[in-house]
This record gives sequence, structure tokens and C-alpha cells, in this order.
Amino acid sequence: MPRYPRKYSKTGIYHIMLRGNERKDIFIDKQDKKKFIKTVIQKKADEAFKLYAYCIMDNHVHLVIKEQKEPIPRIVKKITTSFAYYFNNKYKRVGHLFQDRYKSETIEDEPYLLSVIRYIHNNPEKAEITKKEKYKWSSYPNYIEILRKTIELPEIKEILEIFSLDTKKALKEFINYSNKHEEKNFLEMKKIIESEINEENVEEYIDEYLKSRSLKKENLKKRENVEERENLVQQLLRKSNFSRRKIAILIGVNREAVRKVSKEPSP
Repeated sequence: MPRYPRKYSKTGIYHIMLRGNERKDIFIDKQDKKKFIKTVIQKKADEAFKLYAYCIMDNHVHLVIKEQKEPIPRIVKKITTSFAYYFNNKYKRVGHLFQDRYKSETIEDEPYLLSVIRYIHNNPEKAEITKKEKYKWSSYPNYIEILRKTIELPEIKEILEIFSLDTKKALKEFINYSNKHEEKNFLEMKKIIESEINEENVEEYIDEYLKSRSLKKENLKKRENVEERENLVQQLLRKSNFSRRKIAILIGVNREAVRKVSKEPSP
């Protein structure tokens, strides 16, 4: 497929997603996540850019960045080059760590900006990892702790001021907003998250999963392999937009087996 030229934001604000090369994990332990956050903070020094939000998952990262003194391509290159050097040195590896082409979308107005930040902060809950308040690897704690201690992202005050110039009132409204269900249809955002497992790569994903556990698809029905089956179902539910019925067909089990994992109520 041809590569289309990137769109440039009139506001200078972008939603950026960095993904591991070949969809591999780019954060192996907590130290890696700490290092990435430290890297981004260092690269935004001297007003190179503003960081309004971030969320670090195991194999990808979301960032909301506003250009200041440097353009977005240079910002992303500095961050990825620095972290890749650290990662490759630590794990004695060579080659690309991130996918060659990062994903980006422009943010042109305040309502969309707030919606993207809410979406990013809710990633840990969407992935059923933990509540966003308890997730250490996103900028959400910076927001909710702004009244209690010095924060590493002073620019988030600009986001809170969208709600109110009174910080205490703004924080309350921001938390309420963050807890609301997102009703907007993010077309560009949907493109970002829907492709992790899709029609083109799902069979390969399942084959690799089974191969890594020395299993065949028909083995998933056996009671002794229930843990492997449930883990595969969880991965497909979290990383794709497939229905439960579709997942059941793909892995050769009945829909009830998928329903139990998804905690969907019986019809």
C-alpha cells in the first residue's frame, strides 16, 4: 500500500501512537516504562514541545503532543532513537525497536482534544488491566494529584483551564468527564486501534500462539488446555474488534466458552 503524506495540525497538537516493530513488546519491565517517561520529559526540555497526555502499554504508547520549537517528526525521532538505544543496549539486541512509520492524527479543537485525552487515559481499563487511577504509566495521576504535589507536566494546567480557571473546580469536572462513556465515533482513532489483530493477520496470530505452546487448534477444546484457551480468547477480545461469535469460529470452540471469558451475560 502507498504511504500517504501526513496531515499537519493548524493547532500544532497531535495524537501520536508508537508501536513495537512486528507488534512485539517494547517495555519488558517497570524500569523500561520509567525510562521512556524520563526520555520524553528530557526531550521536551527547553520548550521543544508540550506533553498533554500519555499512556504506556506493553507494546505501544499513546502521546498527545503540542509542537513548540520543534516539528512533530523531529520530536518523535528524538524520543524513539534515544529509547531504542537504551533498550537495545540493555537487552543486547540490534535492529529496529519501533515500527518504521508512527501513527498520528491531528487535533484541531478543544472538544476533540479532551476526548482523545479521555480515550488515552482509559486504555488500562479498556484492556482490563486496572483502574486508570491506579495505573502508574499514564499521565492521569499527574492530573488528579495536581492539588497535592508538584507535577512533572505543568502544561496540563492548560487542559484543566478548559473546564475552569479555578483548579479545584476544574479537577472535579475533569475527573467527572474522564469517567463518562465516550460516545463519539473517532474515525481516525478507530483506524489506530482496530488493526492490531484483523482479518489479514488473525490466522497468523492464532497459529503463532498455538505454536508457542505446542498446541493444535483442536486441542483448545480439551479441559487440560482451558488456561491456554481462555488466555487466547482474552487476547482476541482485547486486541481486535471481532464479535464473540467470530472468535469462537476462529479458534474452533463454542460461543459459550468465549462468553465465559468475556463475562457476557447468558442470553
